[in-house]
Amino acid sequence: MTQQEIVNRVLEFIENKDSSEEPFNDLALYLFSYQYGHNIPYQAFCKKKGKTLRTVKTWKDIPAVPINGFKELTLSCEDPSKSEAVFMTSGTTSGVKGKHYHPTLAVYDRSMVLNFMDRFMKDQEKIRMGILFPTEEVMPNSSLAHYLALAKGHFGTEDSCYFVGENGLEVNELLHELKHVEESGEPYALLGATFSFVHLFEALEQKNISFKLPKGSKLFDTGGFKNQSKELKLNEFYERLSGYLGVDRSQCINMYGMTELSTQFYDSGNTVVPSTKSGPHWVRTRVVNPLTGNEVKQGERGVLVHCDLANFNSVTTILTEDMGVAQDEGFLLLGRVQGTEAKGCSVAVDELIHATKG
Repeated sequence: MTQQEIVNRVLEFIENKDSSEEPFNDLALYLFSYQYGHNIPYQAFCKKKGKTLRTVKTWKDIPAVPINGFKELTLSCEDPSKSEAVFMTSGTTSGVKGKHYHPTLAVYDRSMVLNFMDRFMKDQEKIRMGILFPTEEVMPNSSLAHYLALAKGHFGTEDSCYFVGENGLEVNELLHELKHVEESGEPYALLGATFSFVHLFEALEQKNISFKLPKGSKLFDTGGFKNQSKELKLNEFYERLSGYLGVDRSQCINMYGMTELSTQFYDSGNTVVPSTKSGPHWVRTRVVNPLTGNEVKQGERGVLVHCDLANFNSVTTILTEDMGVAQDEGFLLLGRVQGTEAKGCSVAVDELIHATKG
């Protein structure tokens, strides 16, 4: 298997809208074989768990790498020094940044564009956008910066622009933009990190103003509060988002993604929270007990495991540190793991590190 053969097969699968189990399983096992043979730390981890090419029969058997493994090890099938992009995590807890190596962005970009078009743009080809996040030039190792640049480049009109600069949120420029859009009557999309909107709320509250964006407008947030000093309850956040900007909560879309994945999950609005998240046909999610790795019953809380076939170069299957509950159409995201679940995730990290040292 060459890298180009892998990329071509994954791209073909992404373009094909077949969501049935068999083709997903076939490609997952194909990628597992590739990663088992070329990603040496991952191979050691699999062997430690008694998982080999012979014993892994379905995508659900593929060993899930704990997300912190990206901080501890170089998880890449190809030479990381030749990567087209290296996306890094924030490193807010320990200061150590996880690294996700992309030898080519062809798969990541196609995954993002098709998914965003289907889940956010829907029937709109282009929309004027405001971006509440730094540019790729400012944050070249941020997957979200790249993601939002793709959104603006593919789906934003020519007058779309950024409103985060060297000194943070450019409040006056953004308020001028929102007033102009409100008067113009043209649909508008405001996209950014969740906490950027909290800064906007503070400015609007201080100035005692609000807006009613035109019909067809929509709002997009992602990332949560990331241990920021000021947090809002989920319902309060979307109540303010809708109230200050005059967009119905059904058009307030949250994206759940992570640096270690190449595919994102979306909800269909936040009229009710928590909202059901789901992904495209090239990703599957299980809810597991982190101590055993076994799936919990539908309706029970557990830790989310994602199998993302767009992750062709690192590992397809990741044990997150996010709590969730399986739903018929996706899953509910319930926040970060705590207690027993957190210990289970820590055990998984230890297993990964000891396997590679052994």
